[in-house]
Amino acid sequence: MSRYIELHPDNPQSRLVDKVVGVIKDDGLIAYPTDSGYALACAPGNKEGLDRIRQIRQLSDKHNFTFVCAGFAQVGSLAIVGNNAFRLIKRLTPGPWTFILKGTKEVPRMTLNPRKHTLGVRIPDHAITQALVAAYGAPLLSSTFIRPGNEVPETSGWEIEDALGHLIDVVIEGPVGSTEPTTVLDLTQDVPEVAREGAGDTRLL
Repeated sequence: MSRYIELHPDNPQSRLVDKVVGVIKDDGLIAYPTDSGYALACAPGNKEGLDRIRQIRQLSDKHNFTFVCAGFAQVGSLAIVGNNAFRLIKRLTPGPWTFILKGTKEVPRMTLNPRKHTLGVRIPDHAITQALVAAYGAPLLSSTFIRPGNEVPETSGWEIEDALGHLIDVVIEGPVGSTEPTTVLDLTQDVPEVAREGAGDTRLL
């Protein structure tokens, strides 16, 4: 059974945030609210955590895992960002967007798309998510928590705890910014391509 922790939506309690971060550093798996539904996260080098996310979501090895960052400064070590992509990411973040980019050599190979060597990058506009990443001190490896057969992410911590708590080490209760998943933009080419429409307003492109 997981630990079930309720965090304040605007001022997450640092003592509880530190407990969650301790679980992540001990190779645990968490479910947490974001600005676009719930997501699953673990430490980037945690292969077991990566495999658990794949198992829960029934993902193929072609899935682009996402690195959740506190700000743009953390993106440079993860992804190759051209000038056009740089300007677009700076304009749209923080917010409910996932950007697909080529990974750098510093990124653990197991977290990259095996064929394209790509990854996702997120800078969410959500106090709980930002508190977790700040306390961890580095980007978190993450994936939107969409159950097999569904098209929208989970939005309730207690429902996750009730149904799937035995598969997760910590479930955080808190509000989500949107019930839609992120809008996914593929920035690996010169012209951005919308890979998935979601909470990010594509009229802003």
